[in-house]
Amino acid sequence: MKPGWLISVLLLVMVSDGLCQVPVELFTGHEKTTIDLQFFRYVKQSNGQNSRWLFFNRNRASIDYAMTSKTSLPQFGFTEALSYNHPALKGFAPVAVVQVFNLGVFPKAGIQYARVRENLVIFSWLVAETLSSPDMDYFLLLRYTPLIKGTLRLFLQGETINSFPLYAGGNALFTQRLRVGLKRQYWQLGLGGDFNQNSRNDPSFTSNLGLFIRYEF
Repeated sequence: MKPGWLISVLLLVMVSDGLCQVPVELFTGHEKTTIDLQFFRYVKQSNGQNSRWLFFNRNRASIDYAMTSKTSLPQFGFTEALSYNHPALKGFAPVAVVQVFNLGVFPKAGIQYARVRENLVIFSWLVAETLSSPDMDYFLLLRYTPLIKGTLRLFLQGETINSFPLYAGGNALFTQRLRVGLKRQYWQLGLGGDFNQNSRNDPSFTSNLGLFIRYEF
C-alpha cells in the first residue's frame, strides 16, 4: 500500500464513523483521465463532538493519453493536512501538510483558512516546504451549490494551486481547475477544465477539457 493511502485510511478512522459525504470524482478529458478523492472534516472527540483539529485529505491519480507507452504510467499525488482551529482565529489556523508524489515526500507548514456553509465552501492555505531549496504553495478551493428547484442544485467549483520557488533558478507552477454542472442529492456531473502553466525559460501551457461525475459516499 502506498504511504499516502495508509495515512488516509488511519486518519479517516479518527475523523468519521463512516464514509458519508466523501466525494470521489472521475474526470475524463481530451488529454487525460483523473480520479480525485478530496474531503476535509473535524477529528471527533470521545463524546462524538467535533474537536478543534481539522483534517484535510486528497488522493489523486491521472493517466495521460498523449505520453508514450514508456512514460504513460499513472501519476499519483497524496496530500494530508492537519490544522488546529481555535474559534478566536475566525477560520484561520496553523496547518501542517505532507504531500507524497511520484517524485518524493514534501513536508510543509503555514496558515490555513476554512469557511464551510450549507451551500458555500472556502478552503485555502499558504504553506512553505520545510526542506532545503523550498517552494511556497498557495491553494484555494471555492465551491458554491445554490438551490435551483426541489433537490436540484447548481454545482460550481474552482480551485487554484500555485507554487513559487523561494530560491534562485526555481520554476513557478500554476494550476487551475474549474467544474460547472448540476447536483442532485449525492451525485454531481457536468463540464470541467484543468489548466497548467510553468514559468521556465521556455514556458509551457497545457489544458484538459472534458466531463466530470462526482459521487458523495
